[in-house]
Amino acid sequence: MSTLLSDGGAVLTRQLQKARHAPALLILTQTMPITMLLFFGYVFGSALAMPGSEYRQFLVPGLLAATAANGLMTGMFTAAQDAHRGVMDRFRTLPMSRSAVPFGQTAADLLTTAVSMVPLMLVGLAMGWRAENGLAGAIGALGVLLLFRFATAWVGTYLGLLSKSEEAAGQLGSATFILPLLSSAYLPTAGLPGWLRTVAEWNPVSSVATAVRALCGNAGGEVAAGAAWPAAHPVAGALLWSLALLVLFVPAATRRFARGLG
Repeated sequence: MSTLLSDGGAVLTRQLQKARHAPALLILTQTMPITMLLFFGYVFGSALAMPGSEYRQFLVPGLLAATAANGLMTGMFTAAQDAHRGVMDRFRTLPMSRSAVPFGQTAADLLTTAVSMVPLMLVGLAMGWRAENGLAGAIGALGVLLLFRFATAWVGTYLGLLSKSEEAAGQLGSATFILPLLSSAYLPTAGLPGWLRTVAEWNPVSSVATAVRALCGNAGGEVAAGAAWPAAHPVAGALLWSLALLVLFVPAATRRFARGLG
């Protein structure tokens, strides 16, 4: 365990230094959710039956959940970039824990995500969003978001190690934007057609978004009539989704790293 922590800490430090030298990427990851919040909050909010201020209460947790789901894209791209540029091969020759490299990469992603969520929440507060259930609810919501981000980063790392090239990983990672669209991140699922509502309510992004709303006491956190199990039990659903992804993809990504590209 001490070897994993020390080796993983070294990889984490490398990833953070790498991120420091790519400020444009950090700025983009922070400004995109804010841009979407401003656009959706004031344009879509005026077109829905849900009043604008209530919709913004609904939207901020959805965008936070979508940000957490982006661990798929960033994990995929980071792992593919290091794998196809020979960085993983150099790590593999060192006397270090095989799980340290993916662990360090996903831990670094988790830290940068925690920082990048702060501007989004501050803008949300300026637009009227509040954590109505107090500090405990807000901390619980943040824990759900970061656990889900950690899980999706491991999924992305595994897929990035499977990719044939950086370009393929980038294209596949970009396609993951559809996951929040097929969820309750931006719109309630109650008005969707039957089969599409089922798909959306079983989408893990929906569970995370609804869990954050429920923990923060925001609009959309209540259980809708006829909701699927994850939508009816959002906190439990979000935690189970995250833990299931970790159980499946932590060992899978570790084994894939140990095997290399061959």
